[in-house]
Amino acid sequence: MEGMIIKALGRFYTVYGECGRINCVLRGKLRQHVNMKRFSDPAAVGDVVDFDINDDNETGVINDIHDRKNVFTRMDSWNKKEDLIAVNLDQIIVIQSFKKPKLNLRFVDRLMVRGEKEHVPVILCLNKVDLASDEDMLFVNSYYRGTDLRVIITSAETGVGLNDLRDTLSNKATILVGSSGVGKSTVLNKLYPDLDLRISAVSQSTGKGRHTTTNVEMFEFDNGVRIIDTPGLREFGLMDIEPQFLGNYFYEFHDYVSLCQFQPCTHDHEPGCEIKRQVEAGSISEQRYVSYLHILYSLKDYYNKRYQ
Repeated sequence: MEGMIIKALGRFYTVYGECGRINCVLRGKLRQHVNMKRFSDPAAVGDVVDFDINDDNETGVINDIHDRKNVFTRMDSWNKKEDLIAVNLDQIIVIQSFKKPKLNLRFVDRLMVRGEKEHVPVILCLNKVDLASDEDMLFVNSYYRGTDLRVIITSAETGVGLNDLRDTLSNKATILVGSSGVGKSTVLNKLYPDLDLRISAVSQSTGKGRHTTTNVEMFEFDNGVRIIDTPGLREFGLMDIEPQFLGNYFYEFHDYVSLCQFQPCTHDHEPGCEIKRQVEAGSISEQRYVSYLHILYSLKDYYNKRYQ
């Protein structure tokens, strides 16, 4: 029988098929499959699977996982394998807020790298626009100049931009990613009131949100909307990417990397670097370039220690 994983919690998966929802585990051989060894878990929300139902008609066993069109993973320095979060995506929407908690574009940059690597379009949703100043808007526009990043401006409080976001979700499998407190659950509840996701206020002591989502789950709605909600993520590791290739995943670098004097170029210390020249000319945001360097140095440090 064929179905799709719509929820993952530890070693247990909820599969939706023609018989409804069935709680399943993986057959042991799947964990040993050579194609799955790069991941800490071999299956994820969005996977199309073949499964059998047990005699109790309430539980089942996943026997096979179909080929995927893409994967959404993260890998932190303490992990030996990539965390497989979701698969078969049409888009990634990163939700940030202008205030409470404050904008964190370096976190967004990491998600943009992941999306570019896996060929999944990334959209930035800036929530709580009712708290934003004109300077905030100008800063975001300047920061991402030359990237062609689509930005949706919303306010769950006033309803601004929610129709645009709803249209963007139509007929798409979308993963929503955002730090706790940015309003991800609030926005979803405004769009789909029957969802009734739990909402938690921002901590007054830390200025950071409290985690309210504890697992990865897919929700389906009319108009072909499939939304994958994730736990509030504060960090997003890219340690599976080798330093010399990082520049390939920064959108605004694409037109210039072939013009660098040395190939490959890390756009850091090398002479004749076209990326650095474009930063100096103002074609590439200096702050975005600094964000690139922060990621680059973290990758260099990780790989240096790994091979020592």
